[in-house]
Amino acid sequence: MSFSNQHIFNILFEAIPEGAIIANDKQHIIAANSSAEEIFGYKKGELINQPLNILIPSKYQLNHKTHFSNFLKNKTIRKINYDLNFYGITKSKKEFPLEIGLNPFEIDEKLFIIALIIDVTKRKETDKKIKNINIKLEKTVKEKTAELKNKIKQLTEVNISLKREIKKRIEGEAEIKNALQKEQELNSLKTKFLSLVSHEFKTPLSGILTSSMLLDKYKLSNQQDKRDKHIETITQKVHYLNDILNNFLSIESIDASNVNYKFTTFNLSKIVNEVVYNANMLLKSGQKINISSDTNDYVLYQDEKILELILSYLLYNSIKYSLENTTIDLDIYQDTESTIFKFIDEGIGIPEKDQKFIFNRYFRAENVLHIQGTGIGLNIVKSHLENLGGSISFESKENKGSIFIVKLPLIRTL
Repeated sequence: MSFSNQHIFNILFEAIPEGAIIANDKQHIIAANSSAEEIFGYKKGELINQPLNILIPSKYQLNHKTHFSNFLKNKTIRKINYDLNFYGITKSKKEFPLEIGLNPFEIDEKLFIIALIIDVTKRKETDKKIKNINIKLEKTVKEKTAELKNKIKQLTEVNISLKREIKKRIEGEAEIKNALQKEQELNSLKTKFLSLVSHEFKTPLSGILTSSMLLDKYKLSNQQDKRDKHIETITQKVHYLNDILNNFLSIESIDASNVNYKFTTFNLSKIVNEVVYNANMLLKSGQKINISSDTNDYVLYQDEKILELILSYLLYNSIKYSLENTTIDLDIYQDTESTIFKFIDEGIGIPEKDQKFIFNRYFRAENVLHIQGTGIGLNIVKSHLENLGGSISFESKENKGSIFIVKLPLIRTL
């Protein structure tokens, strides 16, 4: 079967996915494919012999006439340019943004132009949303940076207070037989504290500074994924530093017996769901959390915020010290006296010789020294649980995993 040249042209013209319009040198439309008719809201054949101006908003028509003449004169191909802003108008008089590429050609010494048209309304809306998200994220970064500065200021004040306390104790116990021993203990604590702060702050602060500098390099809309990556880095490191500072402040409150527990009655499932939801964002590749119990019927009378802190820390630890493609199980059940939480992981475990020190403040097992951490989280958890009348215990084998068991009394004993 053979086809005429005109038939072949019609098939190819309709096959173009973009809107395609052919106009003569008098700016009249002589052909339009179905995509172009759909973009501009016209029925089949309605655009034929119509002036091009019906597709152009009135406020742009004067300039278009000049541009069209110049284009015919130069006879150069104009490819689609994503950075130029063009607008069309539909049959129903609705303006919309578009991208257009132009290509002149001659047939029988007559000049024609074929225009390829793309409706970019959705893309423009998406770009606008991305811009608004960027503005919001930049605001969040500034707010979190301000919070960080405030926390650092508080930490400095805590450190100054610690120095004063050391000096006061040394002066007050100068003539006591064990003064030298206490001075050494306090100085050791101070040195470990300052070393910890220096080490744990230096790396994330360097990451924040680097990402902040790199953000300024990516200004184009097609570089959004790179901006998102650095904004995510900044946000994560700010959260990490904020958590460290909160831990230090929590230690100070516990040591000063300044913790005011607020007991309320609440459904346990609310806390568990929130803790697991937040923990899911920290999972490594292939990791998953398995909750083996339905807690909808468990109602507790405890400090809701402190319980959330305890569960979050232990679950985050299970994630941090477990490898990829492993499962963290959270078993929750009640007996006649207690609510029991079991955190079971397949992680790196705790060396046997380090297990007796694991709840000591600032202590870190030798197999996790290369992983970020402060060595104060388990100490805080244990202190809160003891204040709440509860307990924490564990079983662990190096390179096999750990089980941490938390018990909270059903009846408050405070």
